Amino acid sequence: MQDAPPRDLRRAFPAVIATLIAVHACMAVTRVASSLWVLKQGYGEWTVGLLLSLFAVAPILLSLWAGRQADRHGFHRPVGIGVLLATAGATVALIWQSVWAMGLSCLASGGAIAVAAVAIQREAGLMADEPSELKKVFSWVALGPALSNAIAPVAAGLLIDHVGFRAAFALAVLLPGLAWLLAQKVPRHPPKPPAAGAKSRPAWDLLKQPAIRKLLLVNIALSASWDSHSFVVPVVGHARELSASSIGLVLGSFAVAASVVRLAIVRWAVHLNELKALRSAMLLAMSMLAAYAWLPGTLGLMAGSALLGVALGSVQPMVLSMLHQVTPPERHGQALGLRMLTVNSATVAMPLGFGLLASASFAAAPMWLMASLLLLAQWPASSLKNG
Repeated sequence: MQDAPPRDLRRAFPAVIATLIAVHACMAVTRVASSLWVLKQGYGEWTVGLLLSLFAVAPILLSLWAGRQADRHGFHRPVGIGVLLATAGATVALIWQSVWAMGLSCLASGGAIAVAAVAIQREAGLMADEPSELKKVFSWVALGPALSNAIAPVAAGLLIDHVGFRAAFALAVLLPGLAWLLAQKVPRHPPKPPAAGAKSRPAWDLLKQPAIRKLLLVNIALSASWDSHSFVVPVVGHARELSASSIGLVLGSFAVAASVVRLAIVRWAVHLNELKALRSAMLLAMSMLAAYAWLPGTLGLMAGSALLGVALGSVQPMVLSMLHQVTPPERHGQALGLRMLTVNSATVAMPLGFGLLASASFAAAPMWLMASLLLLAQWPASSLKNG
């Protein structure tokens, strides 16, 4: 099949983002529904932490492979594999209402994102001609999960409250099919095969570059902070006897704020200094994580989550843009897979650790831990340079 012209690729950009939203929304629905299901069944906070940890297990195993698949085959094959994984996981939770089924569902949903998102991010990067466009492109890419997180938790909470848990999992089953339909609107253009005699290098070889190492360290701390918020909100909301709809609104306020700040980055990307924006976001996130425990009521939690959404939502476009600038084009898939692997490897134990820490001390203690780590992460961030 012939390569698609660049103009056709750019025209397909909305379909690329919509595909990401649909795949990610399946995971977001599964995350909220499974967390609330185990809490309603009387399982402790550590069980919620274990379930959330499972979302990161499959990416550890699949991320580097997903990067190679994206570099070799392009967009459609990895996305198709992700769609199959997401559908299988959601179907298990729909049919078998048990803690083991929830675990398998979380595991499969995490794997689906690992495979599909790497290909989607790589595809989106092909649509930028210069560094300022990279920030715009990856703001839209980051906007996809933010939009799914804004809509999916609210939809899941409403379905749980008014219909039941099975209705929420039925929604999760339908979303991957929608993603595949959207993916068909993207022109097929398999990557060019490597030159004859070219030596294949492992993704770990990229860690020899100091800029990539530092970016990955900062990304790990910020991603774990996002995880701490995802863990603490259902636990704190349940402890305060908030309804599933209210908890969904708190999570949704975070996602809406993340969406708004990413739209702002799209608008003002040319005037934005990536490194300054990254370090400012780290300071704001650190402050809000430290203060979250004292926020009053649903409205207070929504306001705090929104500020965290502004801070953490601005990070991914900056990191992805800088990562693409310091990575050889033919290895973008590997770099994206390595990023996903390191983030999930470092945070797979975080939710379980969050659960144990919250059970032994205070529900918001995980946020205090992450505020401390963000303070330490300022050191590698201070030595980064703009590309």
